Amino acid sequence: MRSTCAQAVRIGLEAIYFTEHLDIPDTWRAGPEDLMPHQQGFLNSAGRVDFAPFDAAGYLGAIDRMRHEFPDLRIHTGVELGQPHLVGRRAAEIVDLDLIDRVLGSLHTLDLGDGHAEPHTLFREHDPAEVMDAYLAHVPVMVKGSDAFEVFTHIDYAVRMWPTRTAGPFDPRPFEEGFRMALRSIAEGGRALEMNTRRLWSWIPEWWADAGGKAVSFGSDAHTPDAVASNFPEATAMLEHFGFRPGSAAEELWVRSRFV
Repeated sequence: MRSTCAQAVRIGLEAIYFTEHLDIPDTWRAGPEDLMPHQQGFLNSAGRVDFAPFDAAGYLGAIDRMRHEFPDLRIHTGVELGQPHLVGRRAAEIVDLDLIDRVLGSLHTLDLGDGHAEPHTLFREHDPAEVMDAYLAHVPVMVKGSDAFEVFTHIDYAVRMWPTRTAGPFDPRPFEEGFRMALRSIAEGGRALEMNTRRLWSWIPEWWADAGGKAVSFGSDAHTPDAVASNFPEATAMLEHFGFRPGSAAEELWVRSRFV
């Protein structure tokens, strides 16, 4: 966290959110091939991902220390809550979400009959198009099932794991109807959409604007300090093209100009 703050100051950021993962242990299955080397130690004998739970007190304490060490950087709290419609009660037992500045909602896993798993696992077991269709169809279920989150994250999460070796390069056009339906549900649910800058897809902000989306956040999904704000200049230019404009402060959501 300290290195990330130092990097943010170095590149001239005015504000930053530390949206720590808030996933519930032992709620999805995986195989060793589905995990990165540093994650494989979390795989238990039952083939479930079982890591230590989110340390709310440690996290909030670290935020407080960083605010004192970097007084010129506005440091905000945040969590990325996985499957909020399924684990909302258990998450609330870990941390009071009302104390968190920004709560993101992420759809990381699906149950296609054998228990919840991430798309990486599901792509090994099912037809890729079936997995993608199921992922997009579940977005409205998550939106309707939880009011705990403000921003829906990385709607392209399954695309990241698309099996190009067996299915070829990902083409969004066969899934356009599903994406547009999912985006409409997010917009109608009054949520913002994260522009995840790990990968920049022009069709996401275009279809978001078409769906009536009013607001976006920018997230570099940085798990290392060097990735903070990666691709932000390109992302902001792309969002401006589709009519989104910044708020009065750097950390505010961008909104479409016709809604201002």
